[in-house]
Amino acid sequence: MATASLKKHLTHLDEWQKMVNAGVFPPECHLELIQGEIIDMAPIGPNHAGHVKRLNHFFTNLLQNIAITAVQDPLQLGDLSEPEPDFMILRPVDDFYASRHPTAQDVLLLIEVADSSLAFDQNQKLRLYAMHGIPEYWLLNLNEACLEVYRKPRGEVYAEKTTLVSSDSITLTQLPEITLQLSNIL
Repeated sequence: MATASLKKHLTHLDEWQKMVNAGVFPPECHLELIQGEIIDMAPIGPNHAGHVKRLNHFFTNLLQNIAITAVQDPLQLGDLSEPEPDFMILRPVDDFYASRHPTAQDVLLLIEVADSSLAFDQNQKLRLYAMHGIPEYWLLNLNEACLEVYRKPRGEVYAEKTTLVSSDSITLTQLPEITLQLSNIL
């Protein structure tokens, strides 16, 4: 008996943007393009949403006139990926990214908040962010009440991983003048 080979149709960023602009997906769909695959994003519960709001509030106040904060906005990573990270700190640009989506070179810090999406964020998202050279990736792990800090991207991994708790503090690698107490965001 012959077995059929299942093939995936990987979507290129141009195709993805045409589908989004044409309204192919209903507005209530929460989708991301990851390595050419259209992925359903996990539903956002109150705890997840509250932590994203806390990150936004804290960093927006802290980084006035230093950097741009972005909440669940598209990030263009090559020709096959456009994730929507929960939170990013971006290099300042005059038009606040009105003429284009940010790319990896614009990211100073990227944060994902995870409960039900933890395995996906620790694996596929981590590899994607490392592969594109995101210098610092924080995974706010709500299940374990900790912050996983990934630094020094090398290929599809990060050479450095640290796990911190709310009593710890951390200094941002791309903004070394910024040190924060994790109890402000955990």
